[in-house]
Amino acid sequence: MTLSIPTPTGFVTSRFRAWWQARLRKSDTLVLTQRNIYILPTRAGLLFAATLAILLIASINYQLNLGYVLTFLLAGSGIVSMQLTHNTLRGLTLHMKPVPPVFAGDAAGMEVVLSSPSGGRHGIGLKVEGADADTLTWVDVPAGGQATAHVSFVPAARGRHDLPTLSAETRFPLGFFRAWTIWRPAAQVLVYPQPERPPAPMPSARPVPGGPALSRRTQGAEVEGVRAYRRGDPLKMVFWKKAAKTMETGGELVSRDTSASAQHELWLDWQACGTLSPEDKLSRLTAWVLAADRAGVNYGLKLPGTDIGRDHGEAHRRHCLETLALWN
Repeated sequence: MTLSIPTPTGFVTSRFRAWWQARLRKSDTLVLTQRNIYILPTRAGLLFAATLAILLIASINYQLNLGYVLTFLLAGSGIVSMQLTHNTLRGLTLHMKPVPPVFAGDAAGMEVVLSSPSGGRHGIGLKVEGADADTLTWVDVPAGGQATAHVSFVPAARGRHDLPTLSAETRFPLGFFRAWTIWRPAAQVLVYPQPERPPAPMPSARPVPGGPALSRRTQGAEVEGVRAYRRGDPLKMVFWKKAAKTMETGGELVSRDTSASAQHELWLDWQACGTLSPEDKLSRLTAWVLAADRAGVNYGLKLPGTDIGRDHGEAHRRHCLETLALWN
């Protein structure tokens, strides 16, 4: 395993970025104004400015009137493009929708809604601040309408995490200037433990007595869970061993009472995970919760200091996974 040593420039940049972002107020809705939009020339803009300087020097040196016209015409176009680039972001509203829970190691998707109160906005890119430029998600916002941009990141570990700082930028229309803003959403994302792959076999369900049943004693002194035959009972439920004797004596048919059979309780127990590390145990229990939920059975969860009673369904699954994610 090799350790990467940051360069002095990278160290200073990261420290400055952390200091600057700490000064920003967290909010799930951000309105872009002149106070939170920044603009600087791009490389293309700097080359354009250098070209204008060369044209101006040549026009002065050779007294070219058409050179002056071309130089100042291009300079005016550059100034107008700077204003258009800034106005592309100014007035936009960014809103972060709630982020659904994810499993550790999976990408968490952030859904950002961009609203324009006036004209259309073109060429707006969003990404996680500090990420590579090729991760930008580009979107156009219609006039007086909304558009949705999807940005993703991979959480480091299980638990509840703050969303990363985002940046929105544009270089529309000519690419000579880059206008951008920095946004710290206030929302959080819940990260479940990563399920064990492949999952270990689930623990065996423990049998418990079922509900009350009608018991009848046969001549052989055997007690069977039976009840009177009901119209509509399937033929496989009829107790055929007694059918002949019952019909001879004029008695009634009887059916097997399934309620008298033993029921089973499934408990997903921390102790059943053996000698695994705590994080590996949480991964195994997560896989068991998912398997039990897919099977549609009632199951309970036992952790050190925490017990969740037996139940089933989507709400019970979320409760168990959230408990595993936040367990300490």
